Amino acid sequence: MKINPPTRPDGTRDFAPEVMAKRNYILQTIREVYQRYGFLPLETPAMENLDVLTGKYGEEGDQLIFKILNSGDYLKKLPENPLDLGYKKLASHLTEKALRYDLTVPFARYVVMNRGTLTFPFKRYQIQPVWRGDRPQKGRYREFYQCDADVVGTTSLLCEAEIILMINEVLGKLGVKAYDIKMNHRQILNGVAEAIGEMDKFTDLCVAIDKLDKIGQDKVLEELKNRGFSEKAIALLLPIFELANTNSTNEDKLKFFETYFQASALGQKGIAEVREVFQILQGFAQAKDFPTDLHIDFDTTLARGLSYYTGAIFEVKVKGVQVGSISGGGRYDDLTGAFGVPDIAGVGFSFGVDRLYDVLEELQLFPAEATVATQILMIGFDEDTFNYCLPILYALRQAGFSVELYPSSNIKKLQKPMTYAHARKIPFVVLAGSDEKQAGEFSVKNMHTGTQVRIEAGKLKDFFVDNL
Repeated sequence: MKINPPTRPDGTRDFAPEVMAKRNYILQTIREVYQRYGFLPLETPAMENLDVLTGKYGEEGDQLIFKILNSGDYLKKLPENPLDLGYKKLASHLTEKALRYDLTVPFARYVVMNRGTLTFPFKRYQIQPVWRGDRPQKGRYREFYQCDADVVGTTSLLCEAEIILMINEVLGKLGVKAYDIKMNHRQILNGVAEAIGEMDKFTDLCVAIDKLDKIGQDKVLEELKNRGFSEKAIALLLPIFELANTNSTNEDKLKFFETYFQASALGQKGIAEVREVFQILQGFAQAKDFPTDLHIDFDTTLARGLSYYTGAIFEVKVKGVQVGSISGGGRYDDLTGAFGVPDIAGVGFSFGVDRLYDVLEELQLFPAEATVATQILMIGFDEDTFNYCLPILYALRQAGFSVELYPSSNIKKLQKPMTYAHARKIPFVVLAGSDEKQAGEFSVKNMHTGTQVRIEAGKLKDFFVDNL
């Protein structure tokens, strides 16, 4: 009988050891920065009750939730003609649980369930996979990781300022130099709609202007006309588009909008909050060795996630790479309202691990040590020298080095263990033959330079402290 080879589900991936080493390098960098800013680790289950997830992502999002069939005889309670129910009611008979679609809604559920024991403001970070039933394509998967950091229970704009600092710190540690942290504010966009007299077309306005850098001003103006915006409203938008197409400083933009929003209280509130964030960052800048460039681009055409965000909005794009945004986030005033507990304000952001990986690959920024798991390979040629290696192997591991002993005590030719060392990119090989054992020494070969030296057994640790 022919056995078909196994396959993976569409939209999922295996990560080989060398890829995992690079991913772990990214994740560890992000984790260390999150912890340094006082964020606490949190994990939630891979599955949630279906009613926790549905209704939080819009109708299109709800259709992308991966549902889990009830265990047991889940068909038993179905009516005689179940297809007459329609897919939504039929699904409710078949499933009560689903894989999480993101990390934010499970976090909101956690906050509601534990609000009596949490100390606010509550700062958490969460690095876990999520699942979405998207059609798989390049750069879009059905299973992928999110790296969220959120603060809930405070309206302080210190949180927004620290998000900017955290993004800069992570990207700086990863070696990324050319990028923009685009920042806008929901109330500024509300103010624009108010100033041009089109508040009832707020969503249409945001959808159109968010395309400015993709399709250009002429196409955006054409789209606004098609969406029913008046000639007067469009004329009032032109100075904003012109400002976006210039090299104006953030301060120039703030001053422009302080004048533009003279008759818009919503817009004035947004500008005041953006200015306060910048002032907090200026306070940080008094510190020694503070970065001279925080890469902030106050971009009033940024309009992401506006069904969700209520204050500041962030999006991060790396220059010179064929990758979309690598991070985004913003402030929300009612994270837990969907669960009957209103008015718990919060702000957060997330890094996209897969896109960060692609950026570092394209820019060749992964350090060599990020892909090296084993630093030292020890080789004993026979049983005596194999045993001679064992206490040194243990001592080197206790000293913090990653060390392997080649698992053979009968080596006639070095080709096989050396091929293993080359394939694993192990930088040092320690050889123990009868001569070395008799002298109480080891031969150490540098696999990068090809040089080889003899080292006393008791000095081996110090040698690697100096050379690794």
